Amino acid sequence: MDHSPATARSVTKTVSIDRPVAEVFAFLHDPANWPAWAIANVKAVEPTDDPDWWLMTTPHGPARLRIRGDAELGLLDHDYVEERASWQVPARVVANGTGTEFMMTLFQPPAFTDGYFDDQTALVDTELATLKRLLESGA
Repeated sequence: MDHSPATARSVTKTVSIDRPVAEVFAFLHDPANWPAWAIANVKAVEPTDDPDWWLMTTPHGPARLRIRGDAELGLLDHDYVEERASWQVPARVVANGTGTEFMMTLFQPPAFTDGYFDDQTALVDTELATLKRLLESGA
């Protein structure tokens, strides 16, 4: 009998970036840019033979990343697959005047304890601050 909860714990992280939405989308849609901002989770990326998937080096070992983007809708959903867990991360960029709101929702994988999930999602705050700093400085 399955005793897993009907819904997973989740947290939505958001950052305001003073850059045009098209520019933020283009930067985030390219996995090659991820090591520059996702500094806690992505140490390196490289393309694979499958053009949809990228191989990532993470603090926990190898992982795969696929971004399912749609610029017109601001969709930046991505799939993350590693040895311990895999999950889909809904993500969006939304225009806010001449700037952008970037948001993503993280769902707790069954393999993660509450404490570990809390620790991992806290790292995203550092990554989003890095993303903001990078894009607003024009780096």
